[in-house]
Amino acid sequence: MGRTEYLKMATDQTVGEASMDADLREFANASKRLANHAILLGGGLGFGTSFLKWLACIAAIYLLILDRTNWKTNMLTSLLVPYIFLSLPSILFSLLRGEVGKWIAFIAIVLRLFFPRHFPDWLEMPGSLILLLVSAPSLFAHTVRDSWVGVLICLIIGCYLLQEHIRASGGFRNSFTKTHGYSNTIGIVLILVYPVWGLIMKFI
Repeated sequence: MGRTEYLKMATDQTVGEASMDADLREFANASKRLANHAILLGGGLGFGTSFLKWLACIAAIYLLILDRTNWKTNMLTSLLVPYIFLSLPSILFSLLRGEVGKWIAFIAIVLRLFFPRHFPDWLEMPGSLILLLVSAPSLFAHTVRDSWVGVLICLIIGCYLLQEHIRASGGFRNSFTKTHGYSNTIGIVLILVYPVWGLIMKFI
């Protein structure tokens, strides 16, 4: 009787490991196909990197907005702020770091200090992002952002968020099958593709 139960447990464990391996292979293949499509769409590696950067930035903003709604998750969304800072396309970065960003930051600070009732909680993260964009020293705004260090930081943030999301969902498979879990999972996968591809391009 005991041997039968042990064999059943061992079989279930083997099946679970095989299922996890299959899921990881599907995840890797999906990421590879997304990168290939981005390259084919742009007809070159440079445009592929730029496209993935826009895609990752949009996905990070989506996750930031999603977590400030009723679909709250256990992800540490504050990490999305430095991710967006490091992955924001140059056009938007220059715009928000200039006079436009300064005016937005000024209005946000005035509202937060003198009219706190008119400053909703969901604006705290975007406000922090604007302040970071405006006040960051050149070392971070240009040197780190434009180097492989910034891309590596994005990759670390993406991997950590994916791990925390899978843990909060109760497993890799649940992160794709739960009602709102798959939307977060897709968003995190998108923010992982850019730094992986960016590091490959940096060292080719």
